[in-house]
Amino acid sequence: MARILILIGILFILAGLLWPLIARSGLGRLPGDIVIERENVTLYIPVTSAILVSVVLSVLVAVLRALMGR
Repeated sequence: MARILILIGILFILAGLLWPLIARSGLGRLPGDIVIERENVTLYIPVTSAILVSVVLSVLVAVLRALMGR
């Protein structure tokens, strides 16, 4: 359990360090992402971005499983 938590923490750190590159790629501002801007509040609901990240991670996990199974 401790190893899994450490791995999750490392992944969060990597995501934080890579965030400027991710933001420049347009992730979070794709068509289908919901952005509501009011006077003092901005609400982002990244529907399309979440689906895209999910598909990419699913493919990556499937490829890694196939490679590890050999």
